[in-house]
Amino acid sequence: MKRDGSEKKSAVGSIDENVPLESGNGNQEASTPSQNGTADADGDVGLKAKMSLLNGCTVIVGSIIGSGIFVSPTGVLMHTGSVNMALIVWIISGLFSMVGAYCYAELGTMIRKSGADYAYIMETFGPFMAFIRLWIECMIVRPCSQAIVALTFSTYVLKPFFPDCAPPEDSARLLAVCCIMVLTFVNCWDVKWATNVQDIFTYAKLFALFLIIGFGGYLLCQGNVKYFTFDNTKTEVTSLALSFYSGLFAYNGWNYLNFIIEELIDPVKNLPRAIAISCTLVTIVYVLANVSFYTILSPDEVLGSSAVAVTFAERAFGMFAWTIPVFVALSTFGAVNGILLTSSRLFYAGACEGQMPEILTMIQIQRFTPTPAVLAMALLSMLYLTVSDIFALINYVGFATWLSIGAAVLCLPWLRWAQPNLPRPIKVNLAFPIFYLIATAFVTIVPMIASPVETGYGLLMILSSIPVYLVFIAWKNKPKWFQNGMISLTRCLQKLMMVVGKIKPAQV
Repeated sequence: MKRDGSEKKSAVGSIDENVPLESGNGNQEASTPSQNGTADADGDVGLKAKMSLLNGCTVIVGSIIGSGIFVSPTGVLMHTGSVNMALIVWIISGLFSMVGAYCYAELGTMIRKSGADYAYIMETFGPFMAFIRLWIECMIVRPCSQAIVALTFSTYVLKPFFPDCAPPEDSARLLAVCCIMVLTFVNCWDVKWATNVQDIFTYAKLFALFLIIGFGGYLLCQGNVKYFTFDNTKTEVTSLALSFYSGLFAYNGWNYLNFIIEELIDPVKNLPRAIAISCTLVTIVYVLANVSFYTILSPDEVLGSSAVAVTFAERAFGMFAWTIPVFVALSTFGAVNGILLTSSRLFYAGACEGQMPEILTMIQIQRFTPTPAVLAMALLSMLYLTVSDIFALINYVGFATWLSIGAAVLCLPWLRWAQPNLPRPIKVNLAFPIFYLIATAFVTIVPMIASPVETGYGLLMILSSIPVYLVFIAWKNKPKWFQNGMISLTRCLQKLMMVVGKIKPAQV
């Protein structure tokens, strides 16, 4: 629905119907720059670039290193069959992620909008394809992922109190809710607080991994290399593809800094630097951590473990084994913060394009944070905590995630052809996106053939976006009662959260 000022005032930019903030009447706070945000001469508020190169690195590293490295070695080994082949998969997965991140560096410095691949697909393939990506990511993948990581956090926090059994499920879910609520407050209060949390907990998880790597290096020097063989290597194409699926899951998050590029200082310089530093560091740490695991654990022990790092600690650290569950909890706490920080910006970006409710474009007038978007992400995550089997749900749409990232990388050669005159501060060799697209096809199509049931459920979830798009986006002439209801609801939420904003005229 198109709206203009001559017909009906939009809720955007005003908390009181008679005192619109964009005119500057009655509320000078919205037109005064703050240490936490920006406001222009018209009273529009926006996100301020406050994140340094170090903050960018910790966002990427903190988002990638969650629970994956502590549990994924089992999945990789299961599908490769041998330790040496598993290590090769970890190395290739890291290199594959670097290639994708390098492609995103060109896209991010060319299209400097929050939302990352959503913004790139919107620019290249239009609103329909972009909405499908937005629907899958915002409504399913991100909230489910955050719920899973929060549950992992609560499980490890409670583990010392239940050493001989699994923690009570209800207690774990309640603590996961508390984790999400605390980090929601942090992200609503100040972006700087959120980045500080990310920095601190990134250092904690790296310290835990360095402990594992250091002890593993000591054992390696002692000659503990008997498990490093190619014995029992699986050669089936489907098994190898599934092993990469597990490995790439642990690297997921390398593109998260692109979601908040508007808040990164000097993105042309700092985005590629942050990507290069972070992806290289994570790949080295992951490979060395896996080497350490196999210096003391046999393949059978790894396959029988639900948390390889904890099993390693029990064998290596003795009475100090409790330290690793603590650091795993810290690691997952930081990962929840990273998902919340970046995902809320995806909601914000989608709303700015008119593909999500108007309220999600708005910024808190005192804290200059995207409070409505942060709250939306948190509420969806807590909703998924009520589902009994959210892990299966993530598996259903896992292939869709990689297809979406592949579609974003496809934007790079497509825009080279369709819009050759766009400014490109970074210009990658076309061999990189071509290689990435071929590899993406391999790691998605083969598992789809191997697991048709999960693929079918995933396709149904993707197709559910079509009726939503037709009703709420494509249908322009909505009934007057619907238009008035949406405007009234938006104004009510504005007053409740004290938020303002301004976007181009768009659909409700």
